[in-house]
Amino acid sequence: MDPLSNNYILAIHVDGQSHILKSIKSRKSQKSGKLYQLPVGLSWLDLSTGHFYTQYTELPILSSILARIGPREIILDQSFKDLGEHDLFTVLGESSQLIAYTDTPNIKSISEWAPMLESPVSTRDAKEFTPMEVSAGSLLLSYLINRLQGSNLKLRPPTRQLNVMDIDKNTIRALEIRSTMSNSTVGSLLHTIRRTETKGGARLLETWLSSPSTCPIVINSRLDIVTHILNNKNLQQKIVMLLRRCHDSHRILQKFAFGRGIPDDLMSLAGTIKATQELVSVLHHDAQGEKCIEVMKSRVQLDGPEKLANSILDSIDEEGIIIRQHIVEDDAEKIQELAETVVAAEGSFEDISILRKGTARKKKPKSIREHYIEDAETWIMKPDASPTLTQLHEKLVALKAEKRKLEETLCAELGATSLTLRFTAGLGHICHVKGRDIKITPQQVKNVGLSKTTRSFHHPDWTSLGQKIDQCANHMRIEEQRVLAELREQVIQNIIKLRRNATVLDELDIACSFATLAAEKNWVRPIVNSGTRHKVVAGRHPTVESGLECEGRGFISNDCFVGENCRTWFITGPNMAGKSTFLRQNALITVLAQIGSYVPATYAEIGIVDQIFSRIGSADNLYKDQSTFMMEMLEAAYILKHATSRSFVIMDEMGRGTTNDDGEAIAWACLWHLTSVNKCRTLFATHFHNLSERVVQKGLEGVGMWCTDVIEERKGTATDCSFRYIHKLREGVNKQSHALKVARLAGLPEKSIAIAQEVLKEQNIIT
Repeated sequence: MDPLSNNYILAIHVDGQSHILKSIKSRKSQKSGKLYQLPVGLSWLDLSTGHFYTQYTELPILSSILARIGPREIILDQSFKDLGEHDLFTVLGESSQLIAYTDTPNIKSISEWAPMLESPVSTRDAKEFTPMEVSAGSLLLSYLINRLQGSNLKLRPPTRQLNVMDIDKNTIRALEIRSTMSNSTVGSLLHTIRRTETKGGARLLETWLSSPSTCPIVINSRLDIVTHILNNKNLQQKIVMLLRRCHDSHRILQKFAFGRGIPDDLMSLAGTIKATQELVSVLHHDAQGEKCIEVMKSRVQLDGPEKLANSILDSIDEEGIIIRQHIVEDDAEKIQELAETVVAAEGSFEDISILRKGTARKKKPKSIREHYIEDAETWIMKPDASPTLTQLHEKLVALKAEKRKLEETLCAELGATSLTLRFTAGLGHICHVKGRDIKITPQQVKNVGLSKTTRSFHHPDWTSLGQKIDQCANHMRIEEQRVLAELREQVIQNIIKLRRNATVLDELDIACSFATLAAEKNWVRPIVNSGTRHKVVAGRHPTVESGLECEGRGFISNDCFVGENCRTWFITGPNMAGKSTFLRQNALITVLAQIGSYVPATYAEIGIVDQIFSRIGSADNLYKDQSTFMMEMLEAAYILKHATSRSFVIMDEMGRGTTNDDGEAIAWACLWHLTSVNKCRTLFATHFHNLSERVVQKGLEGVGMWCTDVIEERKGTATDCSFRYIHKLREGVNKQSHALKVARLAGLPEKSIAIAQEVLKEQNIIT
């Protein structure tokens, strides 16, 4: 399981799922891509952390939500398996998640979910959930109960997914938010901005990036914390040092919710609680009076957790746990070595290849305690963890003293100086002698082993004493398990407070990460409000800039002012001059601002965006008989139908997949619709330069003309010239795409270039 990503299971409930059908063959023949506006209830959770969410949506939007959530498994009602054809499968066919089916459950009200939650949902909050969400939640919980029989679920109360920006699946991919086009994390926005110290912080950052907030209050409260930390380097250093001592509390607590927590987990929790205590003290001392920090500090609850941490540290023997781990690791190494020996002697090359690699490790030096208890039992609890354990340890010490005394007595009586009292799993409690002492002939003993140099035998006194030692040790193990069960119970009693504290730590981790990023990259705090203005001065692309820095190059910044008076920027210019980068960087700046991060610019004012749409790049889906142009039209149709006046749209080279005349007509239609009907903030890049004249002729208001350019330096002949791109946008229209220059850069043969130039001369495009 990836420690830096969530592992969601998602259930889908579709209204009228058993009788609303549409022929897939008919849909293919029409190639319309139209989906019924069916209401859909969603419910998803991460079993490893206990996070539980619900959302109401409609079928056409489902694919974008699935891309945002990224579930590993999707649960459907069993009735879908028998249908075979349904619009839902058209949506799910675009994803690669595992699909499982479960019997139709009896729909339970949210109040009936209480046994599976850490705390019940209040009556007032329960009324906010739609029937579709409740049905999806019942389906999901029913599936889990059937799969995890006997497990005691302790999930967080469900949260409705509200006030978040919708980013459709094409935009998530085009903007490379979580991964690049090649499905690599390196080079994505997430990889560029992640400076988190904890695993929980990394997961929360990924969630924020997929679902930026649309609430100015939430966003500005996050920015306030980042600003305060950025301005207090000493405070930031202290917080980071304490965060490094924190463990993945969310997943550790969920293990205890399932009754699987081990002593190691308890020590991790105790360490995290102690670090949280110090963190609260640091915030109180270094940030007193700051409202944003006071609010954060007030969310931390330590009364119960502090007592739990003390109980854990007073009870668990940390060094005993370490010694036991060493024993387990040594046993595993011995088994591995045995397997390698057997495979080397009898196995094939394939058998060798399946053995675990890299298991050999340098043997760690033993501690003083470990050295002196070579043949002794190791314990995970301290002797004073309970009164019973104290008595048992005292009794065991007395029995061990008897053992030493008996050993000395038998050595003297039998005249065997090499005699030792031992226990083996196969022979039990034995007396062991070696060398010349093997010739002794004691009475009332039973020989159990003899070799040339050693001899083993049972002695009734040692057998009796050994049984008492075993019985005492067994009682100690039972008592240790009882104490462990009590500590587990204390964890469950404090699970709500511990989870809330863990969330605060995650948010502080992200705030420190953003502050570090802002200081490293010289980013600025955005002004986020409820307006419709997108005003960015000297904006930069966060990931491209980082890539150029690695090569020792700088990024050319650009301004962008859309919204209010000028809602659309019509952008022209040469190939490779940075139009697509400009479009993407402004969308990414919007995403960064609405997750509460500083942004790569010298000034930024962002009006809340409810949805971001992109139409960039080309793709096809031959399996579904959809060409590149068809895919382009489907994406454009989705944008034009769903974009609102608060949306942000970037379109690059719309209409390029067909003839120039048809493509230009479609590009104009999209430009007109976005400006006149949707009235959203739009960046529209194109090579259809004539559209600029049509904008003026048709009196299309709210469109600004901007372009990029190149500078040529001729050295003699037409082919002997150089040029460089001017990535800085200027006002106006550039009708030169300079495609042949790019072709020459790509290595197209000069004869081909010459022929292309002749064609352009014939068309009076160049002279």
